[in-house]
Amino acid sequence: MLYKFGRFVFSIYIKTAFRLRISGMENVPSRKPFIICSNHIRWIDPVTIGVALPARYDIKFMAKKELFKNPVLDYLFRKVGAFPVNRNEADFGAIKWSYQVLKEGHVLGLFPEGSRSNSGKLQKAFNGAALIAVRSGVPILPVAVEGPYRFLKPLTLHIGKPFVLPPLVYEHREDKKAQLDEMSRQIMEQIACLLPERLQ
Repeated sequence: MLYKFGRFVFSIYIKTAFRLRISGMENVPSRKPFIICSNHIRWIDPVTIGVALPARYDIKFMAKKELFKNPVLDYLFRKVGAFPVNRNEADFGAIKWSYQVLKEGHVLGLFPEGSRSNSGKLQKAFNGAALIAVRSGVPILPVAVEGPYRFLKPLTLHIGKPFVLPPLVYEHREDKKAQLDEMSRQIMEQIACLLPERLQ
C-alpha cells in the first residue's frame, strides 16, 4: 500500500517537474522475476525507475546501509521493499536477501556501480550484480537514466532488451573472479549502449 501511494505521489512530481520520457517500455518482461541494472546519477533514481514501470512490478531496491541509520527512513525504506547493503565489503547477507527477493517472484533493483556518478558518466561496476544474476539465472533488464534532474528539463529513462548471463564455469577462484569481471563489464556495456556517447 505504501509503495503504491508513494509511487502515485512521486509520479506526479517527476513527470511534471522533470518531464519524464520513457523509451523501450516494450522491452520490460511481462513475467517476473528479473533484475533491473541501472546507472546511478542521483539519489532519486530508484524513485524514477519505480515511477516509470507499472506499479505491479513492485521493485525491491538494494540501497546503501547508511540510509537505514535513521529510524524513520529505515521504517519507510523497508515498508517499500528496500534493503541495506554494506558497500565496503562482500555483504553476503544482502546477496542472500537478493536471492530471496527473486525466489519470491519479485523484481530486484540494483545499481552495479555501487555509488552515484557525479559526472553522469558510467563507472566500473562491482561484481555483486553479476554474481546475483548468474547464480539466480533470471534475466537482467538494462536501464539508463539520462539526466539532468533540472526543473522542466527533459529527463529520459532508456530501457534496453533483457539478457541472461551464462553459467559460471571455473576451477580456481581467480577464474571465477575473471569471469565475474567480464560479466560485470557486459552489464555496463548494455547500459552504455542506451546512453549518448558522451556519458558512456
